[in-house]
Formats: sequence, C-alpha cells, structure tokens
Amino acid sequence: MKEIILPTRVIGLMSGTSVDGIDTALVEISGRDLDLKVELLAGETYPYPPQLRTKILSICGGEQISMLELATIDDEIATVFAQAAQHIQVGYPPATLIGSHGQTVYHRPTGEENHVPLGYSLQLGRGAVIARLTGITTVSNFRVADIAVGGHGAPLVPRVDAFLLSHFQEVRCIQNIGGIGNVTYLPPRSDGWLGKIMGWDTGPGNSLLDLAVSHFTNGQKSYDQNGAWAASGSPYYPLVKQWLSQDYFHLPPPKSTGRELFGVHYFYQCLQDCNHYDLSIPDVLATITELTAASIVHSYREFLPQMPQQVLLCGGGGRNLYLKKRLEVLLDSIPVTTTDVMGLSSAFKEAIAFAVLAYWKHLGIPGNLPVATGAQQEVVLGETHGL
Repeated sequence: MKEIILPTRVIGLMSGTSVDGIDTALVEISGRDLDLKVELLAGETYPYPPQLRTKILSICGGEQISMLELATIDDEIATVFAQAAQHIQVGYPPATLIGSHGQTVYHRPTGEENHVPLGYSLQLGRGAVIARLTGITTVSNFRVADIAVGGHGAPLVPRVDAFLLSHFQEVRCIQNIGGIGNVTYLPPRSDGWLGKIMGWDTGPGNSLLDLAVSHFTNGQKSYDQNGAWAASGSPYYPLVKQWLSQDYFHLPPPKSTGRELFGVHYFYQCLQDCNHYDLSIPDVLATITELTAASIVHSYREFLPQMPQQVLLCGGGGRNLYLKKRLEVLLDSIPVTTTDVMGLSSAFKEAIAFAVLAYWKHLGIPGNLPVATGAQQEVVLGETHGL
C-alpha cells in the first residue's frame, strides 16, 4: 500500500463580509482534534484592487449583473486569491494544500422565515482556478456540504475553535467581528462537551460602521481606525433599543445572516433614524457601534446556557478599541481580550480556520458542528481541486 503523506504546510485564504481584502495564512498543521496544533508561519492581508472591491460590494448590495459578468468576476477573485497564495509562500518551502473560503456574495439560510427547505450560499473565487494558477491542490466551496444536510453552512469555525481554544475548566466565547459578527460558545472539556458547543451569527459586526464611515467621507475612508471617530461621540440609546427589536436578534440559534440583511439598505434606514434625532456624525458612529456591541451581549444573555468567564475577540473588530471598550462595559466584569493571548492570531484566525478545514478534508474528518449550523449530521466539508 502506498504511504499517504499528509499535507502539513497549508495556506488558508479568507475574505469576509467586510470585503477588506484576502486574509492569507501560511501554517504548519499537525494532529487531528484534541491534539491539533497550528503554527502560523506568515500572515498577510492583500487588499482587493479598488475596482474589484467596489464591484463585489455592489453585487452584495443587490446589483443585477449578467452571467458573463458573474463569470468574469468569479475568475478575477480567484486570480487575486491565487496571487495571495503565491506571495505568502515567498521565503518558505512550498505549501502542499490550500483552503480557500472564497468571497461570499449571497447568503440565504434555510428556515421557515425564508420559506425554503434548503439554504443557499454563494462564494466566488473558483478553487479550480486557484489550483491551476498556483499548482497546489485547493479545497474550496466549504459551505455546500453542510447546507445539503439541512444546515446554514455557517458558522463553520466552531469546530476549529473547539480544538484550538477550549479549556478544561473555563467557559469561553470566541467572538469574531468581521463584517458580520459570529460567536462560538465553548463549555469546559468534559464528557459530551462537543455536543454542548453553540455558534451563530450575532448580527452586524463592522458592516454598518464601515458603510457609515465610507458615506461620511465620500469613500475616502473605509473604516473607523481604532474606533476613534465613534469614541468622540455619544450613543443614542433609544435608537439602539429600537434597532434591537429587529426580528433577527430574537431568532433562536442556529442562525446566520449577511449583507442581505445588515447591508446598505439597513444602513440607510439607520441613517434616516439618526437624522430624525439630528445626531452629529460622531454620535451616529457611536450609536451604530453600540448596536454591534449591544447585539453581541444581547445574544449571550438571551441564548447562552450561562455567561462566559472570558470573551476572546478576533477579526477586524477586535482592533476597534472603542468597540472593545463598549463590550467590556456591557459585559460588566467578564474579561474581554483577543485570541492572541492564547497564541492564535486574532487577525488571521478565520484564514487559519479554513486551512484547518482543508487539512481535515484531506484526512476525511468532518468539519461542521451540527449544533452550530443546524445540520442533520456531521459532514466532511469542501471540494478538492487538483492538477
């Protein structure tokens, strides 16, 4: 029998709902589950070309395009993903596997509220093109297998979080704040602990705040660095309370969302509400930031079996010092830090997760957690493209 050589040097590629660029992680992976170990060798975010980013955001906002345009942008995204994978390897021995999440442009989860028996989620950036351009076996299209067995196809990182960030005594929440926020609830490791993990999308992360900054600067800025602009204002709490009455915040998990709900149309409704109260620009930003923080804490108090003993942030929102401060205030005495303190890069955790999922695909190990996605069973995730 031919010996199977496991791929240990893996590249993870991820672009989230903020559409900031391609988060790229080159990692060494060993182990399977509780013995899983990941070493980050290199991490970099490669910005999208401005015209491509604008086009992606337009599609996410509902712009109608032809099939020719869809095929063209699919290839353009795959090309910049492949370039990111090539750049991250410079100075290192070549990777043997790529895990690419791609770029989500549409997400319609399953559920009675959508009147569909199965969800639908579309990620552009074909794995076959990435494999062809890089010469490296590429795993992509991770969400469809979970959706096929009744899941939302999201969030897919809780199983990775479980084996990299759980603790034997401590209850932890891993809070990713990208364009959309998502949480993984990790109970202490004990008998049956995997079945007690929870995960869902908490609501808007940076999506509304980024839209607001772009609006108020006429596109000159795309985010509020360190939350400094919002920190100069004051939240208008009656509006936050009003916005929290939105149906999504009260749906029990498992649940997932995207720019289809918390995107440009939602932002302009929020802006209209703020204008009604004649709020200043800093006050608008502070109020929108407060919605992100309040919706996260509302999720915890409403749906968790118990509050965590520690919250670990990751994603771009983890660098927003004002948002982090508001979370600390709303969570009272619960410490809020980042996954960096646990030795896992908060900036590249999501990219690392898809490297792990590709590694698990190669080993035939399931990558989803049905308690988080709502799937009927565990499944191996991803489609493999080789040469």
